[in-house]
Parts: sequence; structure tokens; C-alpha cells
Amino acid sequence: MKIFLTGGSGMVGKNIQEHPEALSYEIFSPSSQELDLLDYDAVRRYIGVVSPDIVIHAAGKVGGIQANILNPVDFLTQNVHMGLNVISAASSLNVTNLINLASSCMYPRDTFNPLSEDMILKGKLEPTNEGYALAKIVSTRLCEYLVKEDPEKNYKTLIPCNLYGRHDKYDPKHSHLIPAVIRKIHEAKIHGTGVVNIWGDGEARREFMCAKDLADFIFFAINNFQKIPQNINVGLGRDYSIIDYYNTVASVIGFDGEFEFDLTKPVGMRQKLVDIQNLRNIGWSHKVDLVDGIQESYNFFKEGLVNGI
Repeated sequence: MKIFLTGGSGMVGKNIQEHPEALSYEIFSPSSQELDLLDYDAVRRYIGVVSPDIVIHAAGKVGGIQANILNPVDFLTQNVHMGLNVISAASSLNVTNLINLASSCMYPRDTFNPLSEDMILKGKLEPTNEGYALAKIVSTRLCEYLVKEDPEKNYKTLIPCNLYGRHDKYDPKHSHLIPAVIRKIHEAKIHGTGVVNIWGDGEARREFMCAKDLADFIFFAINNFQKIPQNINVGLGRDYSIIDYYNTVASVIGFDGEFEFDLTKPVGMRQKLVDIQNLRNIGWSHKVDLVDGIQESYNFFKEGLVNGI
């Protein structure tokens, strides 16, 4: 079977291609130089030539709080256009199976946790990443509408919690929490800095899952399309405080310094924990624990330093 995978050079895309089950498929994952996902005609031509059995839309402009605050226009427009182009082109060419990757940032900021799939558009979004969230909502709704018009289509949206893992971005301008913490604490240890700065009070809570686990669920979904709800959260079912992540990374790296808190910096939602009851109902659960996942991420970061990446 053939898979057309967008975002193959990103963290999620690379983890999908490294999964053992990937060997059972012929995966087409063109780079942005080979295929511009912002060009609908080009996307449609590519899908027409490949004629995939499954489309996995994992591409997107992504980044942490700082990147989202600085570039809201790009986070909105680029992600909207990519989602509409890939999903619409696949539908127009009668591709039956499609997995759309969304984000838990689609959920309202001021609501109770855990966040269930029926909460989408039930409240105001978190302002620090609103553009990205709106784009993901558009793609999610498009999948719903296409299935409503044609029930033969299996266009499902996976809503992962925050992710980390191999092939993550460690550039401070673009990184999410865990890779940013790994880099900060690694550099503090190397340079003998005794204090590491934390945005906020460290009490906000986040749920981070290893990208390797998301890749595992994607292949589970491919093998069980009919069991998967239209929209489904993919997460751990538990969260940790920001200071918990800093302490875990410090333990893995061997940093014994101190943390200081910058209360002037934005922290986003105070808690973001997804409801995984639907995940439990279909019989899947994550496999990578936090310490092992961070150790693997740190090893990957150090490999990048050695190789000059």
C-alpha cells in the first residue's frame, strides 16, 4: 500500500518513517523543494501521479510560544492553506483514507480539564497560539464536512497532546518546551552556569508525549480505520508541571544548579490535559515513559552537536 506523507522532514514525519511498520508501506514524502504544499494545483498533480491508498497530513508551520507570538500571520495562513490544499486535493481525487494531524491547542483556554473532543469551538482560544489553532480547526472541520457529504471517506483527525522526541527542533527561536529546556540545561552545565531561567512560576501543567508513540498510534489507526472516531485525542492521560519537566531534564543531564522564575513572561494556558477515554476504548496506550523519552531526546540533541547540526 502507498502512503502520501506530508511533513516527512519534521519530527512527526521522521518518527513515522522510522517506525517498524513503515517498512510494510511505500511512503512518498516529498520535501518542500519537491512539492510546495501552498500550491493547490501542484499538490493535486502529485497526488494524482502517486495515487496513494492513504494520505497522512503531518506538515505544518510549528513553534513554541515565542514563535507563535512573533509570527501569527504565517502560523494562521500557511497552516490553513496547507490543510485545505492537501485534504481538498485528496478528496477531489477520491482518496478514501486520510489522517489529519491537528493539535490540542484547538481547545478553549478557559475550560475544565481533561479536554474532550466535543469541546472544540466551545470557548475562546489561547491568544499566544490562536492563529495556529484556528488553522487546525479549519482542517478538522473540513474532514468532518467531507465525511458528512460522503460517508465512504475515512477522513479522521488525530488531536495529539504536546510532543517531543527524536528530530525535534532545538533552536531557541522555534523550539517547544522540552527541547528548549534540554538545550538550556545542557548549556548551563557545559558553561558552569549555576542558574537556569524559567518563564512563569513553573506551576502551569502540560502533557507531553513522545513522538515515537504518536507514530505508533498512526499505524494503529491505519490498521483500524473503522474503529477510530472522527476526532480523537492522542495523549498520556496525565500531565506534569513545568518545574517537573525542568527537574526531569536536569536529572537526565546531571545538572545540579538552581532555577529562577521570570514572572513577566507569558506561560499560556495554566493546564492542558486531553481526555483519552476514546483512546482507551479502542485499546491503545502510550509506551514511552517520560525519563526514557527525555533521555532519547537528549541523546539525539548531543548527536546533532557532534555532527554540527
